[in-house]
Amino acid sequence: MDAAPLQPEATRGNLTIALAKGRILKEALPLLRTAGIAPQDDPGRSRKLIFGTARPDVRILVMRATDVPTYVEYGAADLGIVGKDTLLEYDGDGFYEPLDLGIARCHLMVAAPAGQQLTAARLRIATKYAGITRRHFAVQGVQTEIIKLYGSMELAPLVGLADRIVDLVDTGNTLKANGLVEIERICEISARVIVNKAAWKTKHQAVTALLAELDRHKGSGRA
Repeated sequence: MDAAPLQPEATRGNLTIALAKGRILKEALPLLRTAGIAPQDDPGRSRKLIFGTARPDVRILVMRATDVPTYVEYGAADLGIVGKDTLLEYDGDGFYEPLDLGIARCHLMVAAPAGQQLTAARLRIATKYAGITRRHFAVQGVQTEIIKLYGSMELAPLVGLADRIVDLVDTGNTLKANGLVEIERICEISARVIVNKAAWKTKHQAVTALLAELDRHKGSGRA
């Protein structure tokens, strides 16, 4: 019997998964373990950025959430796990979004100081989600000035930097502690799996098998 021909690297099924740091990493790791993908080192303690796993055909990259779509779109990672908020803000379409993992749940909302009486025709809004915010208020016909911030969003209305904020909220405790109230919910957020378009074709069997595993275990894998 003739030996099977060697497959080119792109079709062998070796997969690279990009994982967003923080809450998504914490909640995704138990899910990945149920699918047989356990990192050989603890990403929470190691300074490494690339991790081999219990499956020799799968490795994990750990990075900032905002970088995950870029790595996947340009093929440096075959798949990524990242929040829907990051995907809505990302300017690109070089990937598919086939699976909602249902982890790292929260929602994106508009908040303002409690009892605020606002008369300005143009709202100043502090957020790190400039694109989402601009589109949301444009649909409503509301004029806005977007002030881009990367943290401590709740501070902006308290010191007069902004009239409102657009940010993620889970429990709402931070809003309450700073005298802010949610006045509008923009959308629900959870972690999604994205897949590079080329990998979907060249590694289709490996990709779809992994997606099926994650889908099957996503309830039991939550932290």
